[in-house]
Amino acid sequence: MSWVPAHSGWLAGALMLWLVLWAASVMLARREGRGVRLVVPVLFGLSLLVLWEGIVRAWAVAPVILPAPSVIAAKIAASGPVLWQDFAQTILKGAVPGFLIGAGAAFAVAILIDRSPFLQRGLLPVGNFVAALPIVGLAPILVMWFGFDWQSKAAVVVVMVFFPMLVNIVAGLQASERMQRDLMATWGASYLQTLLRLRLPAAMPFVFNGLKIASTLALIGAIVAEFFGSPIYGMGFRISTEVGRLGLDMVWAEIAVAALAGSVFYGLIALIERGVTFWHPSQRK
Repeated sequence: MSWVPAHSGWLAGALMLWLVLWAASVMLARREGRGVRLVVPVLFGLSLLVLWEGIVRAWAVAPVILPAPSVIAAKIAASGPVLWQDFAQTILKGAVPGFLIGAGAAFAVAILIDRSPFLQRGLLPVGNFVAALPIVGLAPILVMWFGFDWQSKAAVVVVMVFFPMLVNIVAGLQASERMQRDLMATWGASYLQTLLRLRLPAAMPFVFNGLKIASTLALIGAIVAEFFGSPIYGMGFRISTEVGRLGLDMVWAEIAVAALAGSVFYGLIALIERGVTFWHPSQRK
């Protein structure tokens, strides 16, 4: 590819529009308001897409190397039913159930660890060891155990989600101050009462931190697991198949849908966090 653009008009127009969107983002970023916090990242993202489009058009980059955003958007519009089927198989049947099972199991085990110093000293190091195992090694094993349908993808997600959640919840349960726990004991509060009224509320910032980390890991785990065995649909299956056929526009369409789904998932958790942990300094202006 030559360093001199073949179509300089595309590059000039893209740079001008990029500068306009960049300047608007900078001006809005100095203002306060919930609407501003939503508009600024949208404008920033649009500016990057405009620059991407201009570079690809100006240098006439082959679609097999890097398709333009307009080409990807056209592919998304033309492949709605296929993308929805892949989304339902990977996200709704694999990532979401695995996320809920992994987070729920981590919560239950964290309570047991909190009650048992033996488990805290014995299980957490084992958990750190398992969390360090490569997913590309575990995924084919779990696919062989649970089959090629969504159950194996959910199992991979559970393994990826469980230990980050466990570590965060255990740390959160220790977040309350010793003086506060002593005060609850002075009032004759039981372990359950102390847990529900003091320790769990204090642990919520740690819990939501683990949930936000787990939300991204869940999508990655479900997609990667489909590389090692899947029905004839699914986001990971579609990506691996289309790469072999050099259908890079479809690959990027799947990537865009996965990124959008992950952002929405993360945003919902962050929105719930703001309502639950409104008292925490991180949520105050």
